[in-house]
Amino acid sequence: MNEALRLLAVFPHPDDESLGLGSTLARYSSEGVETFLLCATRGERGWFDSAGPNPGLEGVARIREAELRCAAENLGLHEVSFLDYIDGDVDQARPEEIIGKIVSHIRRIKPQVVVTFGPDGAYGHPDHIALSQFTNAALVCAADRNFVDANLQPPHRVLKLYYMVDPQDIVNVANEAFGGISMEIDGVTRSHVSWPDWQITTWLDNNNYLDRVQKAMLCHKSQIPGYHPIDQWSLAELARIFGTGHFYRAFSLVNGGRKVETDLFEGLR
Repeated sequence: MNEALRLLAVFPHPDDESLGLGSTLARYSSEGVETFLLCATRGERGWFDSAGPNPGLEGVARIREAELRCAAENLGLHEVSFLDYIDGDVDQARPEEIIGKIVSHIRRIKPQVVVTFGPDGAYGHPDHIALSQFTNAALVCAADRNFVDANLQPPHRVLKLYYMVDPQDIVNVANEAFGGISMEIDGVTRSHVSWPDWQITTWLDNNNYLDRVQKAMLCHKSQIPGYHPIDQWSLAELARIFGTGHFYRAFSLVNGGRKVETDLFEGLR
């Protein structure tokens, strides 16, 4: 195809783009793909005691937005946009409102590929799960000529949707390094979800971009205490988590089959 390749990542919080998708975003921006990030919140409730006194929702928002923009520069992102919801409240958003906002961005950006969290939210985070659902709905609405968005834009059909997922090896490394990832929701402990290797449709070799991921990760100074000691790891050690991108191809209009993909844009180049 002759048109510019565009990738849109839709995530809830600052640091999802670096600690989750960083090596993939760095890879594609280096290859000349226009990479966009749509962030639902400014991470207002994410604060660690070791980062100093909590400056409140607005204070944390300013800090974490600046951290995100620092990370985006290191990853080579073309654009960062916000949906302006509050961290922890994404699952309470009015569906017609948030879906409409995502549709407007999809129609404006016109990505061929969209990446977001899977239905499990990686470790059951309600914001992750809700935004995955809203993004799926927005892809349907963006292609529907009968859906009118706030900017009266023409429909756009996304060609490929991916969920960012983790195999058991990544879960094991996280458990060993910083005690793993878990949270208690409604009295139930939700933990880091591993996907079996056979279910992961797409494996990306991103090892050439670890230096950029490291710089982006270190931009998130308010969050790093929760992931210590990976902030002190060498690039070789970081490769254990960030060297390979893992994805589940939720749908594709341009390819299929059991063959493992090595490129999110397979069928489009």
